[in-house]
Amino acid sequence: MTALLLKNVRPMGVDATDILILDGRFADAGESIPAGIETIDGDGALMLPGLVEAHTHLDKNLIGMPWWRNQNGPHRSDRIETDRREKKRLGIDPARQSARQAVQTLALGVTAIRSHVDVDTEIGTASIAGVMATREAYRDMVDIQIVAFPQSGMLIREGTVALMEEALRMGADIVGGLDPAEIDRDPVRHLDVIFGMADRFGKPVDIHLHELGELGAFSMELIIERTRALGLQGRVLISHAYCLGMIEPARHDSLAAGLAEAGIAVMTAGPAGFPAPRIKRLHELGVLVCGGCDGPRGTWSPYGRGDMLERAALIGQRNGFSRDEDLEFALEACTTLGARALGLPDYGLGSGCKADLVLVDAETAAEAVADVPIRRLVVKSGRVVARDGAPVGVSAP
Repeated sequence: MTALLLKNVRPMGVDATDILILDGRFADAGESIPAGIETIDGDGALMLPGLVEAHTHLDKNLIGMPWWRNQNGPHRSDRIETDRREKKRLGIDPARQSARQAVQTLALGVTAIRSHVDVDTEIGTASIAGVMATREAYRDMVDIQIVAFPQSGMLIREGTVALMEEALRMGADIVGGLDPAEIDRDPVRHLDVIFGMADRFGKPVDIHLHELGELGAFSMELIIERTRALGLQGRVLISHAYCLGMIEPARHDSLAAGLAEAGIAVMTAGPAGFPAPRIKRLHELGVLVCGGCDGPRGTWSPYGRGDMLERAALIGQRNGFSRDEDLEFALEACTTLGARALGLPDYGLGSGCKADLVLVDAETAAEAVADVPIRRLVVKSGRVVARDGAPVGVSAP
C-alpha cells in the first residue's frame, strides 16, 4: 500500500486539517493512519485540486528550442500555412515537445490535459504517434487526452478524412473539427463527417469554432442539431466559441439554451484581441464551461507557459471579474468544471477521489488566482511530482 499524510493543509480555504492518501486516493475521514507513513507538513497552505488544461496543442510547442522570429500574417489561414511549413523546417519533434510541455506544466500543477494533435496529408499521423508516446511515458504523472485534429482543413485536403480515421484506430480519444464554414467551406458536410466518425468509433467530439458573429452562430446551431440527433449529449465540446462574445443578448441566450439542453460544453482561453464567451452568463444558463491555455510558445503565439492558474487569472480579467466569488469561478473553470467537461472520473478533493492536488501559499482561492503563486507541492495519484515549481523524479528530453 502506498500512503501519504498531508498535515496542516486547508482544502479550498477551509480550516487547517490533515489529509490521508491511501493507494492514490483520498481516504475516508477517520481511516487509521499506517505506521511509518510519509508525512508532509503543509504549514497552512491552501490546497486545490489538480489543475485541468482543457485545450492545448502538445505536439507543436517550441519549449526548449531556439527563439523563433514570428512574422505571421494577419489571418488564420496565414498561421495555418506557417505552422505547417515550420513544423518540418524547425524539426519540431512531437514526442519530444509534448513531453517538454507536459513536464513543464506538471510542475505548475496541471495533472490533466486535453491536447489537439495535428493530422494532415503532409505529416500523416506522426504527431498522433508522438503524443501517444508521451501519454504512455508519463501516464503516472499526468492524464493526457488526444484529439485527432485536422488543423489544415479536412475536406479541402483530400486524404485527411482517412488519416483522421487512422488516428482514431491508433488510439486517439476524441474526434476534432475546425471552423466548418470558414476553413472547409462546407459546414454541413464537415459536421456530417466528424459526427459520423464519432458515431462509428464511439468517440466524443471537440470542435475549434473561431467563426465570428452569425456565421459562428449558424455553425453552432448545426453542432447542436447533430449532438441531439446522435445522442451525444455530454460528449461534445466547442472550443473558443468567439461568436458567443459577439451576438446580441437574446440570440446569445437562445443559443446557450440549446447548448445546455444538448449538454455541449464551451472552452475559452480568455483571449486577448478576440471576442470571448461570457462564461458567467453561460454558466447561469446551464452551459458547462472550462478553460485552456491553447498553444504556449509556438508558431501561432509566443506567449504563455501552460500555467492554468495564470490562465484562470486571464480568463477572470477578460470577463471583467473582480469579486472574490467570480475569481473563484474562474478557478473552477480550470479545475472542477474542466474535469467535468473532459469527463474525468473521480476528480476532486473528496473521499475516494484520485489524489491529484496542488498546495500554494494563499489565504483563499481568489487570492491564488490574483497572485498566481509558486506551486509549493504537486501530487498526482498520491505521488509527489513537483516541489516549489520544479518537477520531482521526472524529466523531459
